[in-house]
Amino acid sequence: MNSEKTLIMVCNDDGIFSPGIKALAKVASEFGDVVVVAPDRQQSAVGHAITMSVPLRANAMTVAKKYKGFAVNGTPADCVKLAHGNLLKKNPDLILSGINHGSNAGINILYSGTVSAATEGTILGYSAIAISCTAYPEEADLTGAMEAARRVVKFVLDRGGLPRGVTLNVNAPEGEFKGIEWSRMADSRYVEEYEDRVDPFNRAYYWLTGQFELLDDGNDSDIHILNEGKATVTPIQYDLTDYSLLKEFGEEGL
Repeated sequence: MNSEKTLIMVCNDDGIFSPGIKALAKVASEFGDVVVVAPDRQQSAVGHAITMSVPLRANAMTVAKKYKGFAVNGTPADCVKLAHGNLLKKNPDLILSGINHGSNAGINILYSGTVSAATEGTILGYSAIAISCTAYPEEADLTGAMEAARRVVKFVLDRGGLPRGVTLNVNAPEGEFKGIEWSRMADSRYVEEYEDRVDPFNRAYYWLTGQFELLDDGNDSDIHILNEGKATVTPIQYDLTDYSLLKEFGEEGL
């Protein structure tokens, strides 16, 4: 790779063989050299987990017959950490995570391995963007998500990067691109239920079910804008401190 060109690292949580990561690598290649470092298998909803109890292995491979890549037997956050300290000879100028198959808007931000890969990049000092499509099937039309990614990548590179501690979380509906807007994270949650089942050996086990619940009717939220057919960009941060309450409680003492 030409060391003078922009280097973009691509990761995800759906695994290195997913259509979404190939689509994102294609977009990234319009802006510079691409290297893919991603899990060797599906790792959806692992959040920001890291591997500590087993060794990590990275197998070199070629992604989509054109991009240098490493398949890692770990989580998305593992992939970014390992790339940063061991796998890449040059630090990337930008880290992209996605294109995830399934929305990472609202409370999904907290559970998402795709968003966590981008956030880990931010923690390590890189500019990072997570990109997701609301459709789950592997054959989903990622046209709109690719165009949203293209526009946000250009925005970040033209600015010379993002402020310290900030990650951009991009979501797009399936199909053609119909515009993109800045948004905030919608207030939402999952109302979980665990279905009781019994295996063939008469042992109880539990299967997670439940429904997504939107607690927010604001028209500036990511989910509202997605429901209007547009892509969204939400600036997020890993600093979870509530500074207003910290100030208020700090004045009261304990």
